[in-house]
Amino acid sequence: MSHNSKGVEILSIGTELLLGNIINTNAQWISEQLSLLGLNHFRQSTVGDNCDRIIKVTQEISKRSNLLITTGGLGPTPDDLTTEAIAKSFNVSLFERPHLWDEIKQKLPNSKLKDVSSSLRKQCFFPKNAQIINNPRGTAPGMIWEPIEGFTIITFPGVPSEMKTMWEETAYAFIKTKFSDSYSFFSNTLKFAGIGESSVAEKINYLLNLKNPTVAPYANLGEVKIRITARAKSDLEAKNIIKPVKEKLKKDFSKFIFGEDNDTLPSVLIKELTKRNQTIVFAESCTGGLLSSSLTSISGSSKVFQGSIVSYSNELKNSLLNISEEKLTKYGAVSEEVCEAMAINVKEKLGADWAIAISGIAGPNGGSPDKPVGLVYISISGPNNHKTNIKKIFNSTRNRIEIQTLSVNVCLNSLRLILLSSR
Repeated sequence: MSHNSKGVEILSIGTELLLGNIINTNAQWISEQLSLLGLNHFRQSTVGDNCDRIIKVTQEISKRSNLLITTGGLGPTPDDLTTEAIAKSFNVSLFERPHLWDEIKQKLPNSKLKDVSSSLRKQCFFPKNAQIINNPRGTAPGMIWEPIEGFTIITFPGVPSEMKTMWEETAYAFIKTKFSDSYSFFSNTLKFAGIGESSVAEKINYLLNLKNPTVAPYANLGEVKIRITARAKSDLEAKNIIKPVKEKLKKDFSKFIFGEDNDTLPSVLIKELTKRNQTIVFAESCTGGLLSSSLTSISGSSKVFQGSIVSYSNELKNSLLNISEEKLTKYGAVSEEVCEAMAINVKEKLGADWAIAISGIAGPNGGSPDKPVGLVYISISGPNNHKTNIKKIFNSTRNRIEIQTLSVNVCLNSLRLILLSSR
């Protein structure tokens, strides 16, 4: 940035943000984009749909920053005040851009135009020397405007899909050219399963003080990620800076790293089964369909996933999965014996190469001293009479959804490890 000392600010506009009705995902996304561009970003503000307050905060920001990025408050409704308030902050009038009105009319069906033409029309008014940012996904355009020397404002609508498209198509190139120095940032994330964040952090402690690349661990439920970020003149150079650290991690954690960046356990598993031309089915009890839904959320799952039987009750375990009443009475539905029979029987009944069965106590009720809340049995049945049984006791402080989610992760990761060892 030619005047990097002053930096960039983000202003989110919308009363619904202040009321907590919606989460401000736009500010998070823009922050990530700014760090990829290597730009200093020191402050974020949120203000309601109030003209005076928008004016006040815009004037304050203009004194301390080079670039202000706003989201929200562009549109046809009376509380869409952003463009008007920003212009008033610098005592500038708005002028209509007639070509924008033609574009908006093309985007809307005639029936809609009659009701809203006057309010929609205000979206066509901008300061005289503002550059318009086209909005391919909605009706409200944004602008790039330099009201005073050394201070630029870029406005976006609040709808995330509109904002992201406008950023990628127009704003990104402008910001990169005008504000970014020739360095940019490139990140690569490694994803881990079957290991806790503290174990990972302990083992990579020596990497956490690196300056370029930087290494940062963070965790989601059942998954740990390590993000390696390099600052360089080009992506290629950045990748070379990242490479030795990445190779070291892959060597040290070979069994635990299941993928990178956008990979998920379901997507990695689908890829591997597709490669082998093998199919899979499930018999679910305590997860109630969550295991199946994790797979079907991925495009391409139909190549490998045949279907599942969600047999929550003992009656259905008996009638659909042919688990004898005797076995259910003797061992109980949550037992290794019943879970193994569920896997073997569902594989045979639905005719697949692999089957995973799961049965457990997700809580908060239903636990007993010998079968506590968080007890889960998983059984995997595969080609050549392959059998794997897993008993897991999740911490009882976990809530129901967490126990179900973690159980699904263990199912998918266990099969991933089995497939890995038989490559």
